[in-house]
Formats: sequence, C-alpha cells, structure tokens
Amino acid sequence: MLPRVHRMRDGEVFRQAIRRGGKGVQPDLVVHVGGPVEPTDVTSVGFVVSKKVGKAHDRNRVKRRLRHLMRDRLAVVPAGSRVVVRALPGAAARHSDELGEQLDRALTDASSRIRR
Repeated sequence: MLPRVHRMRDGEVFRQAIRRGGKGVQPDLVVHVGGPVEPTDVTSVGFVVSKKVGKAHDRNRVKRRLRHLMRDRLAVVPAGSRVVVRALPGAAARHSDELGEQLDRALTDASSRIRR
C-alpha cells in the first residue's frame, strides 16, 4: 500500500495539480504531475475513479491496484510533486501489469511536461 504520508486528500491540492501540472495520457489512465510547492514537501498522490469505471467494488479494486503500483513508482517523479492519477472506464478490465505499463508511460510524459 501507499504510505499514508503520501496520500493526497485536499480537494484544492487536487485542483492545483491538475491545472498547473504536466499531463500524461494513456488509453486507461490520465496522470497529472504538479511541481513541488515547497522543496521539502513529501510527494503526494491522489486518485480519481469515477462511476463510469464500474460499480463500487470495481472502483475500489482499481484504486487499490493503482495505489499499490504508485508505491513502487514514487521515485520516478520529482521529490515533493503532486500526482493525480485518473482512471478511465477501461481500467477495470486491465490486468495490473498493463496498468503498470500505462502508468509508467503516463508518469514519464507528465513529469517531462511539468510547468516550472
């Protein structure tokens, strides 16, 4: 699981990361990476899984899988970044390996497009 200290919970922080961050798009995921607000900040990650993904148990399963995948990828993004991972409707039908590959590509794209 993703450690609690890395979880994003404030709606305003979500909005800032989405508006000001770089974006990486894949068939089943969209990733926004916002630059660090303070250099000493801890990287935080938030997830958006809408009802279009499926019923509650499907959405929760997708969110758990994405949290697990992001735990191993925290070092990929710049320290102190704000990351928002949005699951698209096809995410529920994908295996973790496929989601991991898409997450890697989206993180790389979004990190390279961070507005400074």
